[in-house]
Amino acid sequence: METCTKTKAQREYVNKQWAMWFYECGVPFNAISSRQFQIACEATAQYGSGYVPPSFHELREPLLQECVKETSLLRKDHEQAWKQYGCTLMSDGWTDRRGHHLINFLVNSPEGTFFLESIDASSEQHDATMIANLLEKRVEEIGKDNVVQVVTDNGANYKAAGKLLMERIPTLFWSPCAAHCIDLMLEEIGNLKEFKKPIAQAKRVTTFIYRHGRLLSAMREKTGGLDLVRPAATRFATCFLTLKSLYKHKDALRALFTSDVWIDLKLARTEAGDRVCNIVLSKEFWSLVEDCLKASAPLIIVLRVVDGDEQPAMPEVAALMDHAKERIKLSFPTQNKQCLLKKVMDIIERRWVRQMDHPLYGAALYLNPGKYFAIKEKGDLRRAADLRCCFLDVLAKMENNANLRSKIDAQALQYEAKAGVIFSNILANENLASKSPRKSS
Repeated sequence: METCTKTKAQREYVNKQWAMWFYECGVPFNAISSRQFQIACEATAQYGSGYVPPSFHELREPLLQECVKETSLLRKDHEQAWKQYGCTLMSDGWTDRRGHHLINFLVNSPEGTFFLESIDASSEQHDATMIANLLEKRVEEIGKDNVVQVVTDNGANYKAAGKLLMERIPTLFWSPCAAHCIDLMLEEIGNLKEFKKPIAQAKRVTTFIYRHGRLLSAMREKTGGLDLVRPAATRFATCFLTLKSLYKHKDALRALFTSDVWIDLKLARTEAGDRVCNIVLSKEFWSLVEDCLKASAPLIIVLRVVDGDEQPAMPEVAALMDHAKERIKLSFPTQNKQCLLKKVMDIIERRWVRQMDHPLYGAALYLNPGKYFAIKEKGDLRRAADLRCCFLDVLAKMENNANLRSKIDAQALQYEAKAGVIFSNILANENLASKSPRKSS
């Protein structure tokens, strides 16, 4: 009721003060979408007029300690989920500005992602044994029975560590990071002989334009104020997105390098300027850029989904990758491009199928009724049988008790036949396609 009595002008005044604070302190705009920001605003409004914000000292000392304690208490809720559903231990290494090599450890479950700890491993040799020891210690802290899989990047040392860890803990799965896997694909595709040259030429064009202010200003006039360089989550994705931007503004760039503005510039009479002009006006260059985009654009879409805030389950990512592969195949229909297509597909198969074709993901797809029964209804019995095999492989690995395995297998057969108590419920059958097993708890 009190809110309804406020005028539009009063609200606009408050909004402007918040906006000024965001601008003055350089706070990212997406911070306003934070749930905690909404809670803080609501708490302030409930307190009423006269509220005095915390001081610098309060933020630095007592409030920080209180928040640390509260965050520690949150772990109990996560631990319950780890025991009930199982969890994934994730490891992410990075180097800070001072050259320290840090390794973050996080735990993911249906309850969400919980930051476990970060360690400074600068003084350690990052071989397989060292990484496996670090991961094993965290698995033991969480509980061996609770950790279903460990996810790391695709580096050779991490692959070896994952293999070593699975030997030490037979019930555990090691999985490579899907985003890193796709990033490595893009790197390999970019290093193909057919694509290496246009990527290098594109880099030369963008570097040349962005080094010279007058030329950059003229370029932005031609593109309507838009830039050519498009930053992305990874270096290789940035490279391909820049190619896409170049191709989008192909006509604008051609017009720029044939305009009076370019001719009047001293740059036009330099060797570097002449080389860049020839690249932009070359039909061969744009043809190669187009081929490069055909091979990379579908993969960039998958990378965006995998690396986004709303991360889908791996079976859904696998379906996206299958769609991406089909799109790439359809992009190279002519016979003279089949050799190039084979090289691209070989990279995808080597990076994705051999590493990400995981029985754990097949088992997850098998246990998702919305996905599994749709596959059966389409008549893809071979795929359904493969998923059943994945489920049995995971069951054999994770459960040592033979009697319990047999009982679970019998229940799985009832599930496949839509028999038993659960499927006698009308509501359960109606929600097969719409309700995710992850959210059904």
